[in-house]
Amino acid sequence: MSNRALVTGGVGFVGSHLCDALLGEGYSVIAADNLLTGRLSNVEHLRNDSRFEFQEIDVSEPFDCGAVDYVFHFASPASPVDYSAHGIPTLKVGSLGTFHSLDVARKYGAGFLLASTSECYGDPLEHPQKETYWGHVNPIGPRSVYDEAKRFAEAATMAYLRYHNVNTHIVRIFNTYGPRMQVNDGRVIPNFMRQAMLGEGLTIYGDGSQTRSFCYVSDEVDGIVRLSKSDEHEPVNIGNPNEFTIVECAQRVLAVTGSKSRLRYEPLPQDDPKQRRPDISKARRLLGWEPKIDLETGLRMSLEYFRQAVAAEASSRA
Repeated sequence: MSNRALVTGGVGFVGSHLCDALLGEGYSVIAADNLLTGRLSNVEHLRNDSRFEFQEIDVSEPFDCGAVDYVFHFASPASPVDYSAHGIPTLKVGSLGTFHSLDVARKYGAGFLLASTSECYGDPLEHPQKETYWGHVNPIGPRSVYDEAKRFAEAATMAYLRYHNVNTHIVRIFNTYGPRMQVNDGRVIPNFMRQAMLGEGLTIYGDGSQTRSFCYVSDEVDGIVRLSKSDEHEPVNIGNPNEFTIVECAQRVLAVTGSKSRLRYEPLPQDDPKQRRPDISKARRLLGWEPKIDLETGLRMSLEYFRQAVAAEASSRA
């Protein structure tokens, strides 16, 4: 009998790709999601797979899906648009949802992996960011509902390792992109792809000199699966260390889409990080992992998905 994995947030962007990877690893998979921001269309291709099961569950309430061998806790709004609209549910799933997911792992002696985030580093004063950096986070700012929920989730996860001996792991995910992203979720790549395809101006906040590092989703999930099998319990950065300014990213999107859109500048939002780049020395050393797909290749691999998603959005409004 195959091992049984539970993925909370399993019909979200990264969660659904993780479900695919775990099925490929021989797991049977339960995707648990309350559908606040996740979409069933992300797992439509798995509907007839007997090893896959979807359960509509809000993990911020106590739950139990039965015996599992591994819990991957990915439930949380992740885009600025979503966690700004759903601030209190974001705090609840990072706190209560993390406790309930850890309780399932503890009950069944299962492994546990927390999807944390580079947002734990805030607007960093250290560059690139190592896992040992404690961060520079505004605990009461507009982004704090997400940042602090994830920082608390890390503390809870380490507590279950120390006090209950749960086999826990923590991945700090850096900017990830690819098929199944929501085109209107406010993150850089979907924003630019959507605007480029509609012929709208590409929105640059500030002067566009702030930097991001973009990891294609298949590389991200490969690192996550490797971490889940490791003996490392402290946080590990999984992201692409190749750094781009926001203006450079916009130029790559225009080149890949062939769009004639121009750049449109707006004020920088409060607490928006000026730079973000992972130090992945730890992942290279412990997991033998590093990303394989560069930004332009990943954008081309995502192009058809975004074309279809933008067309579907346009037709739904017609």
